[in-house]
Amino acid sequence: MNIAKANYASASDRMLLKKRLVASAVQPRQLNGPLRVPGHRAKYAFTTEVAAPERSTVTSRNVNDVGLKDAPLRSLFPPEPTPPAPGAPKLKVAIVGGGLAGLSTAVELLDQGHEVDIYEGRQWIGGKVASYVDKNGNHIEMGLHVFFGCYFNLFRLMAKCGVLENLLLKEHTHTFCNNDGDVRELDFRFYLNDMKVGAPFHGLKAFFTTPQLTPADKAANALALGTSPVVRALFDPEGAMVDIRNLDNISFADWFKSHGGSEQSIKRMWDPIAYALGFLDCKDISARCMLTIFQFFATKTDASVLRMLNGSPAERLLKPIADYITAKGGRIHTRMGCKDVMYETGPDGKPRVTGLRVGPQGRDKVIQADAYVAALDVPGIQRLLPQQWRQYRQFEDIYKLVGVPVITVQLRYNGWVTEMKDAQRVKDLRSPAGLDNLLYSADTYFSCFADLALTSPVEYFKEGEGSLMQCVITPAAPYLSWTNEAIAKETDKQVRQLFPSARNLDLTWHSIVKISQSLYLEAPGMDLYRPDQRTPVPNFFLAGSYTKQDYIDSMEGATLSGRQCAGEILSSIKDLKAGAQAMKAASA
Repeated sequence: MNIAKANYASASDRMLLKKRLVASAVQPRQLNGPLRVPGHRAKYAFTTEVAAPERSTVTSRNVNDVGLKDAPLRSLFPPEPTPPAPGAPKLKVAIVGGGLAGLSTAVELLDQGHEVDIYEGRQWIGGKVASYVDKNGNHIEMGLHVFFGCYFNLFRLMAKCGVLENLLLKEHTHTFCNNDGDVRELDFRFYLNDMKVGAPFHGLKAFFTTPQLTPADKAANALALGTSPVVRALFDPEGAMVDIRNLDNISFADWFKSHGGSEQSIKRMWDPIAYALGFLDCKDISARCMLTIFQFFATKTDASVLRMLNGSPAERLLKPIADYITAKGGRIHTRMGCKDVMYETGPDGKPRVTGLRVGPQGRDKVIQADAYVAALDVPGIQRLLPQQWRQYRQFEDIYKLVGVPVITVQLRYNGWVTEMKDAQRVKDLRSPAGLDNLLYSADTYFSCFADLALTSPVEYFKEGEGSLMQCVITPAAPYLSWTNEAIAKETDKQVRQLFPSARNLDLTWHSIVKISQSLYLEAPGMDLYRPDQRTPVPNFFLAGSYTKQDYIDSMEGATLSGRQCAGEILSSIKDLKAGAQAMKAASA
């Protein structure tokens, strides 16, 4: 069994942690982590039970700390809006969709003093980031959510809401789990005499030393990336991004191999990463998508470091954002999805929204606003748009986009699945043990996974229970027709295939979430069809990670799209007010 520098605490660390655990004697649902041994710069990550910190005070400093100075491109971090002048007109804005894009839009507009209502069709907010509690108290997630170090807009939003401390920093490695306990890393940690070495040298060190690739594959990998726009990004990031955008018409596999990259590099490293990013493999994902990420990893030291929430998204991300919105006077209406967009032709010959019909059948109502935002995913916006609007190319192009299916599997065991160094710890359920990070695999049908009891312990570590493996199945299309029981059985089989430590454990519970259309399919040539946030309908705007923005479809892309959408609305206040008055006069 080969374990190449996996994320384990040392025996001395564990002894100290056990003493700390006994002394703290707090209940699992009041816990947080990870804990660092005082005075010790640990090489490995570990999680244990420590009291959760109180909510931090939101200041302009901790919001600005994740600001423009860190973003590699100006387009990735919009400028802060100018505070409204005294007596400036205020808008009433209706947002359809309570995912991150809608929440981000709402926060920006509320901060400028406008009136905002969010209408969400489900009983919970969050969209693809949502989670909920089932009848037995289990937290069920829509997917596995990882926060890259380049999520500048999402960090800013979390800072506004005072919950950045709900993110747990993981060791700066990307961990690949191969069959039979063979764990290998792409390790970005680089120190010379205790001095941290950053970009681009930490990345060079990671790729030249990773045991996941053979020496020949490493050389081929270096040739491909060394002749990519990533090199230009080191001295001209804006110009490099132009080059990267121009590579949208070719798949990453075709581009990579045309630059000397090897097929084995794709299979053992890049396919698992591509699946984790876009739920597609390298032959199906656009080179633009992959090289966008590589550009940030190469130019920003911490862009590739991973964080995960300390608990469930509903409690640790979405509730604080919702509290911020309501504290600012915003209103969130759940079970109030939009059934119909009502519109008339204005004096300028353009359609103009006059209201939205929202709510369940029989209890629906018409609501009106100065501006309307559709903050939806691809299937949601395709259902909402009036068919007559397809005469406009921007709207028609949206129907060329499709979502990618994904299946999220949660498996609970009676021991620690990824603990492979200490056989006795596998069945010791007093505290979590094993690999505390996002994990990839090239040997299973789930591309990325994590033990949430380790990575996100506040809600997911349960006293007397073991690992909660959350596995993302991509490509998922072949398995959507399978029963939940069949999916759980096959996933459990493959977990045991990876980890000998799991082979004597019992599977005690499972949950399966199937999403037929999740992220939009970032295939070659599809970027052309992503719509701007401003539309041909003057008082109707779009937000969502599928809309035009320079990041990929992700939590960060959704948050960025919300900021861009709010910016378009704020720049149109006078026109929106004038248009509303003109429509009112025309109907009088």
